[in-house]
Amino acid sequence: KEMKSEQEQLKGIVTRLFSEQGFYLQMQPDGAISGNKDENSDNTLFNLIPVGLRVVAMQGVKAGLYVAMNAEGFLYTSDVFTAECKFKESVFENYYVIYSSTQYRQHESGRAWFLGLNKDGVIMKGNRVKKTKPCSHFVPRPIEVCMYKEPSLHELEEKLLKSSRSPTINSEERRVLKEQEEEQEEDLTEQDGS
Repeated sequence: KEMKSEQEQLKGIVTRLFSEQGFYLQMQPDGAISGNKDENSDNTLFNLIPVGLRVVAMQGVKAGLYVAMNAEGFLYTSDVFTAECKFKESVFENYYVIYSSTQYRQHESGRAWFLGLNKDGVIMKGNRVKKTKPCSHFVPRPIEVCMYKEPSLHELEEKLLKSSRSPTINSEERRVLKEQEEEQEEDLTEQDGS
């Protein structure tokens, strides 16, 4: 793997996130997050910036704020990048993408808290969103690939960026990647056993 010549340059993506509920995720100039039916609205453009292995920061292009989830599971927007702004990006079995807080989850069950929109396009509390339900399912609709400066974490727990995958993959490539990942994980478990 080639080393990044400029350490702080990250390949991210400008995208719209289309919810299975029929809304685009939007961030209004005042930072309010909700759903919007208008796919041409500038408020529906997000910078998806890789900040770890399958972990992204979501930044509203217009508002310039980061999507974050607090310890109560409420979504809010932050003008600085913190650990609460990190979301794990996972591909669900129907090829939808789901975003979960890397910071918080249910204490008892350990169940992840997800980004979600209800059927009225209203943002939901993370602990109310189930990954099997349409409210958590998004289809990224990439506009362009961009280079970003790495958001500076205020905690010193930022790990080196391991992820160099291109986010602009179609569902076929995504399926292949997912199979490769699963095979790699199986290989690892076999090695551990030996």
